Amino acid sequence: MAKKNNSDFIDFKSLLHQYLSHWYLFAISVVLCLVLAFIYVKRTPAEYSVKANVLISQQKDAISEAMGGLSDLFGSDGYVEDEIFIISSHTVYRDVVKSLRLNIKHSVRKAPMLYEFVYPDYPVDIIPAPGIVDTLSTGISFKIKVRENMTASIVAKIRGDKVAEVEDMPLPQTLSTPLGDFTIAATDSYPVGESLTTIIGVTGYDAAAEVLDQSVHNEIASKRSNVIGMSIETPVPDFGKAVLNEIIKKYNERGIYQKNNQGELTANFLDDRLEILAADLSATEAQIQNYKQERGITDVVVEARYQTEKKGRLEEALLEAETQAEILRITSAFLDNEANRFELIPLNTDNEALQTAIASYNDMLIRRAELMATALPDNAELRRLENRIDLKRGSLRNSMNRAQESADVAVREIRNEMNAAETRLGNIPQQEREYYDMRRQQELKSQLYFFLLKRSEENALLLANATPKGQIIDEAYTMSEPLGMSKKVIMLIALFLGLCIPPMWLYIRKMLYNRFETRADIERMTDVPILGEMCVDRSGRQLVVSSDDTSSSAELFRLMRSNLLFVLTDPRDKVVLMTSTSSGEGKSFISINLAASMALLGKKVLLVGMDIRNPQLANYLKISPRFGLTQYLSSADIKLSDIIVPLKEVNGLDVICAGPVPPNPAEMLISPKVDELFATLREQYDYIIVDTAPIGLVSDTFTLDRIADAAIYVCRANYTSLSDLELINDIYEQHRLKKVSLVVNGTAAKKSYGYKAKK
Repeated sequence: MAKKNNSDFIDFKSLLHQYLSHWYLFAISVVLCLVLAFIYVKRTPAEYSVKANVLISQQKDAISEAMGGLSDLFGSDGYVEDEIFIISSHTVYRDVVKSLRLNIKHSVRKAPMLYEFVYPDYPVDIIPAPGIVDTLSTGISFKIKVRENMTASIVAKIRGDKVAEVEDMPLPQTLSTPLGDFTIAATDSYPVGESLTTIIGVTGYDAAAEVLDQSVHNEIASKRSNVIGMSIETPVPDFGKAVLNEIIKKYNERGIYQKNNQGELTANFLDDRLEILAADLSATEAQIQNYKQERGITDVVVEARYQTEKKGRLEEALLEAETQAEILRITSAFLDNEANRFELIPLNTDNEALQTAIASYNDMLIRRAELMATALPDNAELRRLENRIDLKRGSLRNSMNRAQESADVAVREIRNEMNAAETRLGNIPQQEREYYDMRRQQELKSQLYFFLLKRSEENALLLANATPKGQIIDEAYTMSEPLGMSKKVIMLIALFLGLCIPPMWLYIRKMLYNRFETRADIERMTDVPILGEMCVDRSGRQLVVSSDDTSSSAELFRLMRSNLLFVLTDPRDKVVLMTSTSSGEGKSFISINLAASMALLGKKVLLVGMDIRNPQLANYLKISPRFGLTQYLSSADIKLSDIIVPLKEVNGLDVICAGPVPPNPAEMLISPKVDELFATLREQYDYIIVDTAPIGLVSDTFTLDRIADAAIYVCRANYTSLSDLELINDIYEQHRLKKVSLVVNGTAAKKSYGYKAKK
């Protein structure tokens, strides 16, 4: 037969009954949780979230923008991801701590064991000696008790160890400690005429900066945002506002300092470069001047154009000069030829004087020709004219020679000038390259000079108008509602927890306890019939059943007896084995009282103690029989009547005690004499209750199953383990004992039975 499976449903009625039976746990839990919640609400100050928002400027300064790639020489602004590390840097926090004196924390006692952080109006202040805080490697705390007369008791501790103490000393007071001297004085905020207790902790700037780093939270509003959100959680909003505003202030001061420092470095750099460039530019201009002076040029391009034009003009002049010289030579040759004595000179020349002379000469020849047409050859006038023509011809020849010489000189001069021009033009490419090199250097240095001069003025303007990188969007402000839950919610949660803890505790206890607690637990875990249950008996008696007893224990045994009679339906069913898993489960107690209850029916009942390894019946019943069962089984001289003892408290109930523990209990129980004994006892008694050994320890009970008609297995609430119930299920399923049924011992007394009892 399989064990019951109740995992598919929840027995709410059973759970409710179980919880109601432990109502006191709910009451204690609820009261305790509410008290703890009340103490927590009273002792824990409400914390508020203080926030601030800062916009980080991403624009580069004018110098960086104008200088392009050269801006890296002067540094550049970081992105907001970098700035969040700067604004939360240890250096900034250390400056904030130093500025606000956050390394000195003031707490004033408001109630016993309750100190409240105060800022900035604290009643008592501590002033460390100069230089102490900068080198402070460990913290020191001062507990100061000030009385109405302004005398104080001061105790200084380092890491919990007392290092200095004064009693009833007037304030201000200087206290010497291993870390240095500290002056304690009352402030203007001290409530005059009142006493108070305050604790003041002093740490180094670095340690306080680390604490501040853990308290302040910085985050970027979004990936595409340049806004840094700052927040701090504190019970004193003024403290949070002061901290966040001071962080922004120190961050901006640092940014302005860095910008000014960068600007000063830039100004120094620009001034140095301007001085160097001015000297270089002056040297380059002097070099160009000397170059022009040495080569007699003002400008290479103009010079090249001029020389080219000059060469063209010279070429034209040379052609003309050579033409005129040739004309003069032809004319001279014409005059020298006698055949042309009276011929007109057909050529012209540019020489005006010579041209005039030739024209005059030709006029004379024309008059001679006219005269010869009318005069005789020996005409005097003709001879005079011919004489004049000859004179004129000679004069003209002389003039022509002089003109010829002048023309040759002019040709030579023009040719010399052409050669010089051609030489100058041949040198121009080299001069042009050399000049342009010097000119390029001059222009480059000139442009760089004016560029740096302009930037120097812009940098001076930036220095005069330095603005912080962090633009305040929202100054520190306090959220209207405190953080966490309200007092009512906390109390409701405490009430809820108070109701939840007992079920959880009961469930966990049940899981870890590995014991059953009620009859209902057994019913869910086994199919073995339950004969009855026995409540905890507190009378201290082993025999609780009597004819006039109406206690809950006696009534439960009567109920158990009735159920047993339903099991023993056959008139031949008389022997009932009583067993359990281990000792201490109340097997003997149940055996005694069940036998007594059967005897109260007017039946003849025998209680046999067959737990011969650990006999306890005689002790429980306070009897001292002369012989016991083991002696009877091991000796032929002892009669059955010698071991049967009538129990005087219960009429009709006899007892056979186990006797001394034998050396071979297992062999003794399987002897044929045991079978003969019970065959005899069956004839003499109506019912026989046999108290046997626990099954979980020895196998004696299984040995005696041959002489029994039924078996009762006793288990005890909060004692028998769940693994023991598995053993019971195994015995039941394999039919290792006849008509097995369970008796649950040690349960809580039923209300219907009036009161509880204890075994």
